Amino acid sequence: MTNDSVSVNSQAERPELQKIIQEIVDSGFVGMQLRVNDERGEWVGSAGVRELGDLAEPPTNGRFRVGSVTKTFTAALALSLVADGTIALDDLVDDHLPEYGLDRRITVRMLLQHTSGVFNFTGEYYEDGTVVPGIVWSGKEWVDDRFRTYQPEELVRLALSKPARFEPGTDWSYSNTNYVLVRLLIEKVTGRPFAEEMRRRVLEPLGLKDTVVPGTDTEIAGPHAHAYYRYEEDGQEKTVDVTRQNPSWISTGGDMISTTKDLHAFISGLLGGRLLPSHLLAEMRDVHPKVGYGLGLFVQDTGTGGGTVITHNGGIAGSAALMYSTPDGGTTLTASVTYVDDAAMSQAAAFQTAVQRLVEEVFGGGAAD
Repeated sequence: MTNDSVSVNSQAERPELQKIIQEIVDSGFVGMQLRVNDERGEWVGSAGVRELGDLAEPPTNGRFRVGSVTKTFTAALALSLVADGTIALDDLVDDHLPEYGLDRRITVRMLLQHTSGVFNFTGEYYEDGTVVPGIVWSGKEWVDDRFRTYQPEELVRLALSKPARFEPGTDWSYSNTNYVLVRLLIEKVTGRPFAEEMRRRVLEPLGLKDTVVPGTDTEIAGPHAHAYYRYEEDGQEKTVDVTRQNPSWISTGGDMISTTKDLHAFISGLLGGRLLPSHLLAEMRDVHPKVGYGLGLFVQDTGTGGGTVITHNGGIAGSAALMYSTPDGGTTLTASVTYVDDAAMSQAAAFQTAVQRLVEEVFGGGAAD
């Protein structure tokens, strides 16, 4: 995987895109790679550096951790099992996973749409400002322990030891636990490892050669940009390269690795009907009114004149992924951003501003969240 020649040839045609990603990097990020596919063709570019202290730009088809974009892949896999009759969206999860003692009202659909009420194992943040912590995923303690292995069953049991956030089906709240339960459900009903099912049912049919479910593997193979984490110790600021980490701490809440090219092929192939029948794509896009979340994806109005975009973004310890598409898969924006993360998530506001600018530029109209 090397820098795509199209990035050199196309920058004169889309200087506005190169300008935006350069300004994003200049606002405090380490590096960025962007891929846009639309009626004008494909444009690929990058800005910033591959790693701190180096002058090389991020590879335009380098691999990166996609964070919660993993949820869209997982939902597509689960729905392929619905398509062949292995499971149903309104199955009671407890019937398939009785060993966890789940609330009997929780369905497969509730897991995929974050309406189960199950505690989020990475912690819950309530409207009144109350925080109930889960596993450690930030700060010096996480940095020191970032090669630890967590079993998915361990994450689920920790979550189920905490009070549910609400009664199943009565509200919406984003919970990584939902998608770890989906992973365990997939493994139970197929009798095969999650990574194998993902490869057979999603990655191979769409030709996604650079997308992997890493399990406990700490490496990112091939060319890639580096991610960083900053913390304070004894009054001194320390910045650590956290590109290598054991992603089992987030499991199917956000562990996958991909490229901008594969994310484009995935979302355009999914929405273009290459994986699922039309009635299940309609189920994916049937959103909960609270935040416009369907089954593993958001459906957002970009504003006056901009129409609708289908999206799921993700972030994990100094690395973020963007994935946006028109509902037919015809226009897509896929990107990776690397940065110096910290417990205060101090780059969050700048990141949201960057996303809004890109969505406005590519899809027109107002900005998506």
